[in-house]
Amino acid sequence: MGRVTPGLWRTLGERAPVWPGRNWPLGATWSPESTNFAVYAPAATGVWLCLYDDEAGERRLPLTEQSLGIWHGAVPDVSPGTRYGFRVDGPWEPEDGLRFDPDTLLLDPYGLAVAGTAGAAQSVVVDPAFDWGDDAPMRRRWRDTVIYELHVKGFTKLHDRIPEELRGTYAGLGHPVVTEYLQDLGVTAVELLPVQQFFSEPALVERGTVNYWGYNPISYFAPDASYSSSGDRGGQVAEFKQLVRSLHAAGLEVILDVVYNHTAEAGPEGPTYSFRGLDDRGFYRRVPSEEGYDDAYWDVTGCGNTVNSEDPLALRLILDSLRYWVTEMHVDGFRFDLMSALTRTAGDDGIPVDMACRLLIAIGQDPVLRHVKLIAEPWDTSMDGYLVGKMPPPWVEWNDQYRDTIRDFWRGHSDGTHAVATRLAGSSDLYADDGRSAYNSVNFVTAHDGFTVRDLVSYDHKHNEDNGEDNRDGTDNNRSWNHGVEGEASDASIVALRRRQAANLMATLCLSNGVPMLTAGDERGRTQRGNNNAYCQDNEISWVDWRADGEPGAWLDVYEVTRAALRLRREHHALRQRHWFEGRPAIVGGPKDLAWLHPSGREMTDDDWYDPALRTIGMFVSGKPLREPGPRGEQQIDASFLIWFHAGADPIDVHLPDNDWVRSGTVVLSTDPGLPDGTRVEVGGVVAIGARSVVVMQEAPV
Repeated sequence: MGRVTPGLWRTLGERAPVWPGRNWPLGATWSPESTNFAVYAPAATGVWLCLYDDEAGERRLPLTEQSLGIWHGAVPDVSPGTRYGFRVDGPWEPEDGLRFDPDTLLLDPYGLAVAGTAGAAQSVVVDPAFDWGDDAPMRRRWRDTVIYELHVKGFTKLHDRIPEELRGTYAGLGHPVVTEYLQDLGVTAVELLPVQQFFSEPALVERGTVNYWGYNPISYFAPDASYSSSGDRGGQVAEFKQLVRSLHAAGLEVILDVVYNHTAEAGPEGPTYSFRGLDDRGFYRRVPSEEGYDDAYWDVTGCGNTVNSEDPLALRLILDSLRYWVTEMHVDGFRFDLMSALTRTAGDDGIPVDMACRLLIAIGQDPVLRHVKLIAEPWDTSMDGYLVGKMPPPWVEWNDQYRDTIRDFWRGHSDGTHAVATRLAGSSDLYADDGRSAYNSVNFVTAHDGFTVRDLVSYDHKHNEDNGEDNRDGTDNNRSWNHGVEGEASDASIVALRRRQAANLMATLCLSNGVPMLTAGDERGRTQRGNNNAYCQDNEISWVDWRADGEPGAWLDVYEVTRAALRLRREHHALRQRHWFEGRPAIVGGPKDLAWLHPSGREMTDDDWYDPALRTIGMFVSGKPLREPGPRGEQQIDASFLIWFHAGADPIDVHLPDNDWVRSGTVVLSTDPGLPDGTRVEVGGVVAIGARSVVVMQEAPV
């Protein structure tokens, strides 16, 4: 379509209410003189900018300029906080991906803020000015990173030391009470569940619930207004920036969980909020057919649609959005939900996964994005979308194989210790063969999706009845164990065992090679009452419980173990070495950098690795010296460690091998009540370890 003219002038000296403006940048760009609006709708026949105020209602202005499929114009005297949207006319031919309806107000895909709720939402003009001081995105190394996955609202909603009006908001999360807690725990990065503006699915609203997690986005540049204590007229943007600045001041990186694989518009019969009414044909993938593509959406997200990252403007939107969050909002990285869905490219055999797709190449070459933290959830809802171990540099990955193996070990379902050792040492089977490091593995035992650690040791089965789906939702593959009673127990011995098992899981996670990711509240025994799919539970099922130690339900002994394990990891390079362990000396005549010990005191043999009855393994890590040199090439020396992981139901005697390098040590972390911290150990001695325990022995100073 060619350029659209404004029509005839009526008199000399007349001034057009909409100036020509320009077709970049997309979205609403405010200045004191005018605000430029630009929106992509290549097949539209007409576009109107709609401005709103609280008194006069809607003011409708035609955009008469169109170039490269972008409709644009500048309007003077538009102040920050002004609400706006677009009405778009054109063909109604859904079978061809043309769904224009001028009766539907559309959000700006590049809008920086959203006011209102689904069905009555408008984009907001924003003044981007903010005093960042000397703040900038951080660049912490992966091996020094400990991720803490949390929900903005759920983390502070029940916190009695945060002012009530700030609980559940960006401002509440940036409160000193929160940052001090995270610093004391020892995490280095918060990974926020989705904060890009999202809407709840109509079906959830109809049954009186909401999309609590936020995996239903509609505006990729706008921080969700429901977490704002500053209103929804742009205050949410400044409040989010202040949150980032506060977390950075506390030494904490900010990682966003982003959902570019689908939108809240769902399937073809879903609501039209934005993209569908502007460029349905380009933005969403269609099912391949002999004639090309039919009108059915291609869905590997389970949410009704899949964003077409091959489309030039959809790709541009994703990249522009990512850069915006880094350059303007100062975030430090991203975790991509269902990343495999975005790696699809059209081919003769459908829409296969392609590690050379446009999106991955563009991000890898982008001078801004290639240096931030990039985490993939390396799967989608299809069988061929499982990509664990296959993402290219600079990506790291959620490693669900770590999760499953460690859960099985501690519940006594391992067929030996070979897989356990591989996961503890960084999953070399997944990452070493193509030159990547152990820190390409983001290790986790729980995440937002699934049981909490407390529920993992308290329930054999999911209990999702409150979700309103007759307990059909959520996975049945929980690899959990209730230790004899389903749900909360009054038997003190069962409760004690559960707490020890929770501590075992947390200690194992924190001391494994790779990047540990903790789920908020696991360190203090948060429970979802057996719900393993609490995506629609915006209530105490999902919120973090801040009860103090000694109160019923508080598992702060688990907190202390987690904190101690993270302190050891932070203070000792031997426990987060840069290079892969090689199982051979790092210095001539020295000990192996890593050795696996049998409880008898000898090194593990091939038969030992596959002994299904073996429930105990010792992990010796040498610090004399480390294989890697220091920043100026200097040799680095650290303490050596012997870590025992004992998942057996009975106590066991472990024999400490006699050797030439380590003669004595001290227990520095233990989940065994009978073997407290500070216990001295000697080579050649025998140490009794209680049932189901982790014990960390550190070399005594010479």
